[in-house]
Amino acid sequence: MCESLAPTRHYGYVQISARGDYAVRAALSLARAYPALMSAQAIAQDQEMPRKFLEAVLADLRRAGVVRAQRGAEGGYTLSQPPRDVMIGQIIRAVDGPLAGVRGLRPEETQYTGAAENLPNLWIAVRAAIREVLDEVSLAEVLSGRMPAHVRKLTTRPDAWQPR
Repeated sequence: MCESLAPTRHYGYVQISARGDYAVRAALSLARAYPALMSAQAIAQDQEMPRKFLEAVLADLRRAGVVRAQRGAEGGYTLSQPPRDVMIGQIIRAVDGPLAGVRGLRPEETQYTGAAENLPNLWIAVRAAIREVLDEVSLAEVLSGRMPAHVRKLTTRPDAWQPR
């Protein structure tokens, strides 16, 4: 899987990168202020994150068309679309690339022989599961706490909050 959602060799879990986390948090600050502009400094203070790192993340989001930047004394950043139209997966991809990969390949590009010949099907399912959450939850839904029922249901499973 890609760096942002890669099983770690040591712990074996899906991991959201610092860039991905900061990008989503910055986008949530912008969603709360939408359509007003926010300076990088205001976002950094709101989310308690380093401004320099945040500026690099905001540049990635701008290049991907997720945010717009306005220069000048009254400048800052704003979302390019209303918060209800910006999905979390879109933000993660903007800073980290594809949601799921296997050794640098897209799941559908993997091929194995012998006992592992059916493994690409599992990698495709993993990507589909990640998409089912990240591509179906908007900034507005996270901000309001009213996420889609299928996502809320995942958080109510008995083991959902337990580390493994």
